[in-house]
Amino acid sequence: MNITEKIKNKSAIVGVVGLGYVGLPMAVTVAKKGFKVIGVDVSDYAVEHVNRADNYIGDVADADLKNVVENEKLTATKNYAALNDADVIMIAVPTPLDKYQQPDSSYVKASVQALSENVSKNTLVILESTTYPGTTEEIVAPAFTKKGFVVGKDIFIAFSPERVDPGNKDYKTANTPKVVGGMTDNCNQISRKFYQEILDAPIHLVSSPAVAEMEKIYENTFRNINIALANEMTILCEKMNIDVWEVINAAKTKPYGFMAFYPGPGIGGHCIPLDPFYLTWKAREYGYHTRLIELAGEINNSMPQFVVNKLMKILNENGIALSKSKILLLGAAYKKDIEDMRESPIQDLILLLEENKANFAYNDPHVPVFHNELNGKEYHSVGLNEMEDYDAVVIVTNHTSYNYREIVKRSKIILDTRLATDGIDSEKIIRM
Repeated sequence: MNITEKIKNKSAIVGVVGLGYVGLPMAVTVAKKGFKVIGVDVSDYAVEHVNRADNYIGDVADADLKNVVENEKLTATKNYAALNDADVIMIAVPTPLDKYQQPDSSYVKASVQALSENVSKNTLVILESTTYPGTTEEIVAPAFTKKGFVVGKDIFIAFSPERVDPGNKDYKTANTPKVVGGMTDNCNQISRKFYQEILDAPIHLVSSPAVAEMEKIYENTFRNINIALANEMTILCEKMNIDVWEVINAAKTKPYGFMAFYPGPGIGGHCIPLDPFYLTWKAREYGYHTRLIELAGEINNSMPQFVVNKLMKILNENGIALSKSKILLLGAAYKKDIEDMRESPIQDLILLLEENKANFAYNDPHVPVFHNELNGKEYHSVGLNEMEDYDAVVIVTNHTSYNYREIVKRSKIILDTRLATDGIDSEKIIRM
C-alpha cells in the first residue's frame, strides 16, 4: 500500500518531532482525526506529561489531550527509533537566534540527522519550524539523499510553516489555512493530501520550500515593521502631546488602505521578534542589507526604555525618584490571556528597573513564576491585596481577567501601555 492510500484510509502512522507550542497542538489535531501519532521530544518533562495526558500548552484543550492519549492515538517518547514505521513525520523543533542574532539551526540539524538514521523509504517529511529560505533544501534534504534516498520517489520532503497564534480564540491549528512548498510536484501532492485529511482549512501549494519559507518570514516581518511604525508614532505623539490611540482609532474608520497595528511596551513571542533576523542574516549572503527590517527591530527593541523613561517622568512629577519607588508590573506574558513568556517585554523592563534600583514586583494570573533569560533570575507573581502600597502600577499585559476599574480605584498612578483602561475616566491614568 502506498503512502497516499495509507493517508486516505488513516492507517498512516504520523510522527511529530518537538512537542512544544507548535508540535503538541499539531499532534493532538492529527490524533483527533483518527491517525496514530508518535511524538518525539528530548525533554523528559514533555514526554512524561503527554503520556500522563497532563496538558502544558494553553492552545490544547485538556479534554482533547486526555481523549487521544487514553484511546492510544497519541504516545510520546525520546527515542527516534520509534519512528521506524512512521509514514509521515512533521518537524516542529525550536529555531532560535544565537547571541549574535544569527539563526541557530542546531535543533533542525540534530532532528533530521536522527530521522535519517531511522526513517524508512516512502515517508513524507515536513518541516514546520520557522526558518530562513533555503533550510529545507540545504539542511533537511541532504540528510536523506546522503542515505541514497531520491527526493520525490523514495522520500517526500516539504516545508509548511506553522501559523500558531497563542490565545487566538477563532483560529487554531485545525482551521488555519496552510501553505505547503514541496521539493517536487509529487512531494506537494502527497503533502496536500495529508493536510486535507487533518485540517478543516484551505491548502495553498507553492512551487518550492524556499517560497513557503520566505512566505512565513514575510508574514511576521510585515507585522514587525507595522508595529514599529505604531511605536514610532507613539514616541512622536508623546512629544507633540497627541493621543496616539485616538489617532489609530480615527485611521481605522477608513474602509480600505489601512490596517490597524498597535503600540506596546515591547514586542514578544517566538515569531515576530525573531523571524525578521532570519531574513537579514540570509540577505547578507546575497550582498543585500535589509535596512527597513533592521530599523524596525531597533524601534521595537527601544520600547521598554521608552516605558521606563515615561514612568520615571511621571514619578518625578509626583516628587518620587524611581530608585526610591515601589512599582507593580501588571501582566508578564507577551500577550493577553496566555502563559507564553517567550521574548516578553517584561524581561527587559525588569532589567531596566533593576538598573535604576527600583523596588518592584509583578502579578500575572497566567504566569505564577518565570525565569528571566536576560539575567538568569527567577521571579514569582505577587497578589493584588497590597496594590495601594505601590507608587505606580504599569499595565504590561492587558489580560481580560483583570478588573481594571477596581485596579484604577485602588492604585495611586497607572501607566497603561496597552489601552487596557479604555473607557475609564480617571486622573490617575497615564496612557502611553
